[in-house]
Amino acid sequence: MSAKRDYYEVLGVSRDAGADEIKKAYRKLAVKFHPDKNPGDHTAEEKFKELGEAYEALSDADKRAAYDRYGHAAFNGPGGGARGGFHDPMDIFSQIFGGGFEEFFSGGGGTRRRGSGQQRGSDLRYDLEITLEEAARGVEKELEIERYVPCDTCNARGTKGSGSVKACSTCGGRGVVARQAGIFIQQTTCPECRGAGETISDPCNSCHGEGRVQRDSRIKLRIPAGVDTGTRLRSTGNGDAGVRGGSAGDLYVFLHVRDHDVFTRDDSDLFCEVPLPFATAALGGELKVPTLDGQSSIKIPAGTQGGTVFRVREKGMPALSGGRRGDLNVRVQVEVPTKLNSSQQEKLREFAESIGQHNSPMHEGFLEKAKRFFDL
Repeated sequence: MSAKRDYYEVLGVSRDAGADEIKKAYRKLAVKFHPDKNPGDHTAEEKFKELGEAYEALSDADKRAAYDRYGHAAFNGPGGGARGGFHDPMDIFSQIFGGGFEEFFSGGGGTRRRGSGQQRGSDLRYDLEITLEEAARGVEKELEIERYVPCDTCNARGTKGSGSVKACSTCGGRGVVARQAGIFIQQTTCPECRGAGETISDPCNSCHGEGRVQRDSRIKLRIPAGVDTGTRLRSTGNGDAGVRGGSAGDLYVFLHVRDHDVFTRDDSDLFCEVPLPFATAALGGELKVPTLDGQSSIKIPAGTQGGTVFRVREKGMPALSGGRRGDLNVRVQVEVPTKLNSSQQEKLREFAESIGQHNSPMHEGFLEKAKRFFDL
């Protein structure tokens, strides 16, 4: 399919559909287009994959929120492939129908196997702390994690030689066993092959038959500009390697932006407080303020009061999805001198006497509101 369809359209549900409605729609369509029900039908197979991708995106609260905000671009970030790193649609179908899709179509006697004991690797989580400056500009980080990687000794086969892999006699190669429980049939992972569907007579000494071993790995991850605490990035294929050559899981990196000494953040806007000299507040002038791009200057009108906020356009954080940059909001706090010599004190008294007590509009406003408390 050349162009991706809207996920809500794929499942035939509205954008405010609940979880149960989404699941019900998926079950109905997945059965209709399942490859086992449509052998040799390439169109049905593609629709089945499309359904799996749509259901996975809309059934996960985080993925659905990202999709509602950014569309398909939400899954094309660092490490994202053409399908955004979504899981095997067969695995999704298996989860929804209790792991028994073979029995679902064959009436309990099917022996359809999904390939040589391969199992997908687990997804991994990594929590990463970055600075506000790194969040603003974007940065490449090298992560060191312990994970399963393919075994070099056996080439991820899990066995020393060839011909030693056989279908599990307990589950018949399906990886699951079923037992009757009243009117229901319960399926559990096969205890003999642990879900692989195969047994090995001469397992590899290095990986003990799994086709993978644990190693410390270094992974480079590009963090885009505009991320915030709680942003989750997916690095496709950098989770645990699968069993015996199975596909690798994904690495999910959860970001935490460290508190800054000067700036606080609200979405794309930044805030800071800057001291304003008393003389500049009274007479006006220019005030130098910090920004993430270096030093900048703002014009201070004469008579500026403490607590006044000045907005510096587009000196905040970049938007993660592109578009206009946020603003920097500078709140000024008028400095009151704490150390005056006798000459300065005398001049300040003369200044105070010359302007009187009712020169400030703030003072006048306060007296008007509070005059009943004073003998005026």
